Amino acid sequence: MSGPIVIGSERSEAGLPAAMETLARGGSALDAVEAGLRRCEDNLDDHYVGTGGLPNAQGVVELDASVMVGSTRAFGAVGAVKGFPNPVSIARAVLERLPQHSLLVGEGAELFAEENGFARAELLTEESTKLFLSALQPSDESVEGERTAAQAGDELYRRTALDLVNRFAPHDGPWGTINIIALDASGELVVGVSTSGYPWKYPGRIGDSAVPGAGNYADARYGGAACTGRGELSMRVLGARGIVADIARGLDPSAACLAMLADAATLPDEFRAELRCLALTPDGRHGAAAGQAGSYYVVMTESSTGPESHPRSVLS
Repeated sequence: MSGPIVIGSERSEAGLPAAMETLARGGSALDAVEAGLRRCEDNLDDHYVGTGGLPNAQGVVELDASVMVGSTRAFGAVGAVKGFPNPVSIARAVLERLPQHSLLVGEGAELFAEENGFARAELLTEESTKLFLSALQPSDESVEGERTAAQAGDELYRRTALDLVNRFAPHDGPWGTINIIALDASGELVVGVSTSGYPWKYPGRIGDSAVPGAGNYADARYGGAACTGRGELSMRVLGARGIVADIARGLDPSAACLAMLADAATLPDEFRAELRCLALTPDGRHGAAAGQAGSYYVVMTESSTGPESHPRSVLS
């Protein structure tokens, strides 16, 4: 083993220093993942996780998160949570305080959060509201005049919202789910994932982030992996589980990530968008892959002075 290490997807830079600080003072990988992802969830400049996340088609922010412990493969997750800013902490609470279950969604997840003392908060910020409303501006194709809007406003809104779900293009720059994987001094390996999901998604949609084997998987014997991007594809190929399985068969982390993306690329999908992944092994090897050049992931060890960027391998 190489010593404590933490890796993360794009935009995890907001949380990786807190995760590494936790590991450096002897904290657990689970503590590190939670600390790191909480910082990301609280980053108001990030509109794809936590507070300030972009809303669903009804204008409501719904959050998903999960954590998985490699030594036991215990899993805790929540999906479609409204009104709670740190879903990764609720996911950890499911893992530790509700061991008879692994995944809670919607009102049940919110009830559990309340029972366990988590505070409610407004998740839709002024900036994310502006982004949401600007995308809902009627186009020449969707508005047929004042009479139509007056008579069929509700129908037009629903059609426009569904169209946005189908054609929404992410903002320029890194976007999507945030992944953090930590290896602590004891050899424990933990994967954590947090997201607000696809903006303008259909209400109640849950992607791969809350699904074990799809967006998150950890097995301390071989490694941990996580995915971001087109979650529906990752669910169809069980992306994170496939990466770890390929590592167990002898592939290095980057090759295993590329193999998963190649598998997903064979599936028909008219809403195809990029899928990315990353992986970490128990001996500290790491790698990542993406569908386009210029993508990166970040790494910190005890000797790091800050998050260090590494290029992702690119699927040809």
